[in-house]
Formats: sequence, structure tokens, C-alpha cells
Amino acid sequence: MIFTETKIKEAFIVDLELHRDSRGFFARSFCIQEFQDRGLKPTIAQCNLSFNYKKGTLRGMHYQMPPSQETKLVRCIRGAIYDVIIDLRPDSPSYLSHIGIELTAENRLALYIPDRCAHGFQTLSDETEVMYQMGDFYAPEYAGGYRYDDPAFGIEWPLSVTEISDKDRAWSLFESKEIVTPTVMSDF
Repeated sequence: MIFTETKIKEAFIVDLELHRDSRGFFARSFCIQEFQDRGLKPTIAQCNLSFNYKKGTLRGMHYQMPPSQETKLVRCIRGAIYDVIIDLRPDSPSYLSHIGIELTAENRLALYIPDRCAHGFQTLSDETEVMYQMGDFYAPEYAGGYRYDDPAFGIEWPLSVTEISDKDRAWSLFESKEIVTPTVMSDF
């Protein structure tokens, strides 16, 4: 696997190292040892799949706080997404910074998201599927979110939003240097 560090501390783009032959290719998509060697949390507590009907669908910006923090390894396995993370760790040098990366079935990239970072994505094509490997179990009592269009973060989404849940549309704005107490979140 090929790990490329991003401007968000401990967030990495994970690319496949393809071993090709006449049949096609083989590649490792996850390895505990390679994650540990970089100081990343290799725990997988659950895997989730998100299917999205329409181009422009937006999910996010979700986070989960201690004691139930989630690391994520996100990969688009059908279609394409613009994947975004925001660093919500006050002690991090990249606090309140965000990055966006295009993950597609064709580029086969994944994004490793450290705990205490908000995450969301927008679909760039119809019928898009996203696979998440989660480092902890979903705990609604520790889950929260911020609005996708919060001016405090200045995220430039590539498309107009065509679909978004009522809950994601109603998240509060980030108004201070402190992370607000999470509110229960029922949809991903």
C-alpha cells in the first residue's frame, strides 16, 4: 500500500500497490502492520456500506467524540465521491482545517480519517457506493455534526446539493473554538 500524508495531521490517502499480470492485478487494501508502522489505529470494529441514488447527494459532516471515537478508512467502490474531513482536535496543528479528495471506483484511492475529525461526502455520479471500515462501533449518544455549508469551514463542494437528510441540513454552525456537545444522529 502507498500512504500519502495530507495537510490534516494523521490523515492519509491510501493507494493500492498493484501487482499486475495477464489475469489483471492483485493488491492489498488493508494491512494492520502497515497502519501500525505509521502510528495509525488499525482496529476495525465494523464495516458499513452507503448506496446513493443521485449525483449531488451529500452526507455529513459527522463526527463521534470520546469515549467512542471513530477512525475511518473510506473507499468509493462504485461511482465517485468528493470526500471531505475537518480536523476537530483542538490540540492538532491542523485544527479546523479541512481537505477534500476525489475517491472513485477507477482511482481506487481510500482516505484514512483519524478520530475526532468530521467527515462527509458528496456523490459525483448516480448510483454511488461507499465502503467504510470503522475503528469503533457507532454510538449515537456520542455522535454529532456540523452543517456542510458552515462558513467557518469554507468547504467548496463541487456540485449543487440534490439530496440531503433533514438532520444533515439542520446541524448547528460551528460558533466557537470548542466542539459542541454531540447530539444524537440517526442517519448516515
